[in-house]
Amino acid sequence: MNPLPSKQTPALVAKSGSSPAALAISAGSVLVLLAALGIVLFIAERSPLKDDIAWLLYVARRWMAGRGLYTDLIEVNPPLIIWISAIPVMLANWLHVDVQFVAMPLFVAVAVASAWWTSVLLQTGGTIFTDRLPVFALIAAVLLLVPAGDLGQREHLLVAAMLPYLVLFAREMDGRRTAFTTAAAAGILAGLGCALKPPYGAVFAVLECLALTGGLRPWRTMPVAAAAALVLYAGSVAILCPAYFRQAVPMALALYGATDVPLTHLLSGSAALLAEEAAAIWLLWLRRHQMAEFRSMQASVVFAAASSLIFLITGKDWFYHQLPAAITTILALSLWTASEIRRRGWQPRLPHIVAMASLAVVCVSCVQRIEPAIAEAAAPGKTVEAHLERILRAEHAKSYVAFSEWLALGFPVVNETGVAWASRFDSMWALQGEVWRSRFDPAGARNWPVVRWIAGDFIAGCPDIVAVDVVGGTDYIKILSDGDRDFARVWQHYQPIAAFDGLVIYRRNKGGCPIVSVADALTSKRPLP
Repeated sequence: MNPLPSKQTPALVAKSGSSPAALAISAGSVLVLLAALGIVLFIAERSPLKDDIAWLLYVARRWMAGRGLYTDLIEVNPPLIIWISAIPVMLANWLHVDVQFVAMPLFVAVAVASAWWTSVLLQTGGTIFTDRLPVFALIAAVLLLVPAGDLGQREHLLVAAMLPYLVLFAREMDGRRTAFTTAAAAGILAGLGCALKPPYGAVFAVLECLALTGGLRPWRTMPVAAAAALVLYAGSVAILCPAYFRQAVPMALALYGATDVPLTHLLSGSAALLAEEAAAIWLLWLRRHQMAEFRSMQASVVFAAASSLIFLITGKDWFYHQLPAAITTILALSLWTASEIRRRGWQPRLPHIVAMASLAVVCVSCVQRIEPAIAEAAAPGKTVEAHLERILRAEHAKSYVAFSEWLALGFPVVNETGVAWASRFDSMWALQGEVWRSRFDPAGARNWPVVRWIAGDFIAGCPDIVAVDVVGGTDYIKILSDGDRDFARVWQHYQPIAAFDGLVIYRRNKGGCPIVSVADALTSKRPLP
């Protein structure tokens, strides 16, 4: 028998993890990942579905049943997220289980798969990425814990799809080649991720500007594959869902601005994230000539900065819009800290203090967001949604609608109770947008007969129960009654039965709704139920 060789390559030593320190790090990383998975799955399966996700799953189900996207169901997002949402709906139907028990584990699996592939691409000899398991555990934990209750949002799926692209982009900036199939796969995946949020096409442009400074040509495999995926997707939407470009996009441009908030409010609300990005940029500049992982951190920081700019331009004060920037900033700071500790050890100097303080702020912020989600999962029956569900079941309601901008009053309430939703809109955002636009452009607001649509859906759907938001500053009943006489006549047959948390719940009197026949609907141009 030949003796074993006396020397091993560094990669083999790293892979074997024979040192006590390596074993301890690997074991600790596994525990961290398992804890993250346990927390996230507990929240995801015990809490009500996130309102946006619940609505998209509802739209996917109705679309699969034959309803028209962007006509019977008004949605401003491109159809890719609806097509993706159809996957858990089909699986749930096949398995005869609630869609929540399929959708949320599927989103977790997407995050974990992205983290694994990213860690595989990062694994190179002689760097901090050699030990794959801790790298994988860190990326997966960040992808799972930072979103908290926003797991599965489009921004979350986008950043998961973009991470492999960023790794290979950094490799190309370092002058290393990537196999054609790997580069093409990463490019297509990133292109589809960008298709979920089209404004993020600007991120590709920023990255390519950076590539030009490094002497890279734009017709490389990855960006070409990403661009091809986007072009093919846009063509598919034009063919399969022409109403998206004809109706959804113009309506969003005209009315969706009602939900915008001032830039000063956005800056104050995202001050911690912007400060962490500034710290990451400073730390990167400080070690620009000494950091072996400089290009990897540079790609993450550039992506984070571009994502923050998009978030600020979009003007929406929703945390999940910050997810792409937040996740990549955390990974960049973690990378810098790990690189410094490995090469220099811990030193109580200003750069190290800034890095650790930034990561500490991130951890505190994550805990603050996860705590209420855990509390809600531990006692799901105390939420407003659960209260509404109990009322609908007690009243044996078969149809329901909510007059509010708060999407959660409709979804996941409809998903959980199975009642019919008496509106083509997910909430009253379009009505609010019509009111907002009429203040400075009355003619532009009249281009979208939102009042007629909502009133027509209400009369045709004849909901048994109606929830009215009375603290949002908009008198929905007055607006609809003033704009549609038939709605005013029908609304007289509704009586309040409960009030809580700024809501008044109304019940329809028996026989209080006229039956809209096909002929009447066509004559009055009202939509059919």
